[in-house]
This record gives sequence, structure tokens and C-alpha cells, in this order.
Amino acid sequence: MQIYLDTANLDEIREAASWGILSGVTTNPTLIAREKGADFKTTIAEIANLVDGPISAETLSLDADGMIQEGIEYAAWHPNVIIKIPSTLEGLRAVSELARHNIRTNVTLCFNAAQALLAARAGAFIISPFIGRVDDSGVEGMQLIREIVSIYRQDSEISTKVLSASIRHPRHIIDSAIAGADIATCPFNVLKLAMRHPLTDRGIEQFLADWNSRN
Repeated sequence: MQIYLDTANLDEIREAASWGILSGVTTNPTLIAREKGADFKTTIAEIANLVDGPISAETLSLDADGMIQEGIEYAAWHPNVIIKIPSTLEGLRAVSELARHNIRTNVTLCFNAAQALLAARAGAFIISPFIGRVDDSGVEGMQLIREIVSIYRQDSEISTKVLSASIRHPRHIIDSAIAGADIATCPFNVLKLAMRHPLTDRGIEQFLADWNSRN
């Protein structure tokens, strides 16, 4: 399973990229807005200089024509740009048309397997189920990943990748991998937590203590 970083913060991307584990980056309007004064196009270009992999840039229009227009514009910024489209009927129209232009899409805000199936049939490159937000609604988000993976694997015509989004903690990463997700996109703090364990810290302390106490 590939690991993406879910952020528009260049310092976070630069740091995570230095670990050698990043395959891509996902952004959205909220993440871009958090970077005060950041220009959307410039930010995407700078991310592309840090990570050689898919970079999701989300459209703002609610109608298909607007999404298509924005998608064509964003895709011209860099070959690695993937166009993020919402899981709506207008979104399906946009995904289908962009696919005819050989523009890859990431269908976002997916909350049920039916949305995922239709997005795949429309030609989505990636589907992004929001497991954390599904958990918040009282339903197990990871079950959604399992359902989508099962549906996709039964249809040889579907090549859409399953991306676990809205990841809240390191266990979501592991469970996504076990469930068969192709990608997990994670906040920076979750990636840092994934490499922390008290027994690791304790072991390092013991090794150093033993070394320093040698005769």
C-alpha cells in the first residue's frame, strides 16, 4: 500500500519526503486555505518539486462544466496533477469527460460503496472513501474500504485505486492495508505517530545506558 501525505504545508511535505516513504500528496480547499497567503497554482508546483508522484488538486465548481474547465486547467500545471472531484452526479459527468481527455481524477467525499462503484464506472483513477468521517457517523469506516475493495476485485474492467482518506490515527493505516486499500493518505502528525512506540524509546535508552556503562 502506498502512503500519501494529506496536506498543503510545504514544510511537512519536505520533511516527510526526506523519510523516503511518500508516493504522493493530496490537497483540498481547506488545506490550501490553511496556508495563509498561498497561491493554489504555485503551491501545487512547489509540491511537485518535492514529491514525484500524484498530487490531488480539487475543483471548486459544483456543476460538471465548471469542474471540467477547472480540471483541464489544473492538469496543465504539471503531469502529476490528479483532479479531485466530489462524489455527486455532476461529478460523475465531469469524471467521465475528463477521462476522455486522458485526465486522471480522484473522486472524493465518498461515503458508500454505491458511490465508489459508479465513480469507477465513470472512469475515476482513484476513489477516496472518508473512513474517519464514516466512523463519526456511528458506522465502521473500515467496512466501507472492505466493501469497495471486494467490489472492484470482482470486476476485471475496474482499475480504480482505493485510497483511504480521513485517517485519524496509525491503526487506520494498518487496517487500510489489511483491507486491501491501494493508498492511505495521512495527516503529517499521524505519520509521525506511526513510527513511535514506547518500547522503541525504552530500548534505545537501555542500549545507550548499557554502552555508556561499559568498563
